[in-house]
Amino acid sequence: MELPAPLVELASDPARAAILLDIDGTLAPIVADPAQSRVPDETRAELRRLAGRYPLVGCLTGRTNEQARAIVGVDELEYIGEHGLELALDAERWSPLLDRYAGRSTLPVERKRFTVAFHYRTAPDQSRALEELNGIAEEAAGDGLVPKWGRKVLELRPPVDAHKGTAVVHMLHRRGIDRALFAGDDLTDLDGFRAMDDLALGVKIAVASPEAPSALAAEADIVVASPPELLELLRLL
Repeated sequence: MELPAPLVELASDPARAAILLDIDGTLAPIVADPAQSRVPDETRAELRRLAGRYPLVGCLTGRTNEQARAIVGVDELEYIGEHGLELALDAERWSPLLDRYAGRSTLPVERKRFTVAFHYRTAPDQSRALEELNGIAEEAAGDGLVPKWGRKVLELRPPVDAHKGTAVVHMLHRRGIDRALFAGDDLTDLDGFRAMDDLALGVKIAVASPEAPSALAAEADIVVASPPELLELLRLL
């Protein structure tokens, strides 16, 4: 693999650039049980190398900060969890309502600090699971929460202005960096993509899959087919 043209300029001056990455489906392969997700050892080694070359290598994820650190296993990186909600001062007050919804489904539920996620990847009847979750999403929206669909997951969030795009801006502004790449695989990563558009040099990388939204590849500068193919690209930086 050769370094694609959009990355040549970024990689030519690493001291001025950042590498920002989603985790599940981007660095780590998607697995049936989210609790079993893990970044492969060879990817961890590459992330450590990049952290020694670039002033900022960060992970932006729907996971909590603690979960992200455990899954990636590289202390040298910067992490922001729950789609940037960890930076929102007014997200906590929605916790009682999220607690109520956490007990509403027969599907596996992941209650994080600021969100609640319903996973249906392992549901024996996908149509029935979606019917149930569509009902939850509709009711939650009526209560003021924000339903977000991802790869075999429905997530309910507080209605605050925090997402991966705001997290990208936070990370970059703290370091005074205006050149970066962002790689992701799902709808929530589109916010990170759009933050790239406001930079002096921003490169958007989509990790494609049959489950990935078509908008992701449509907005990307570079499309790779899998986390291993992304790893090969990172090795060129």
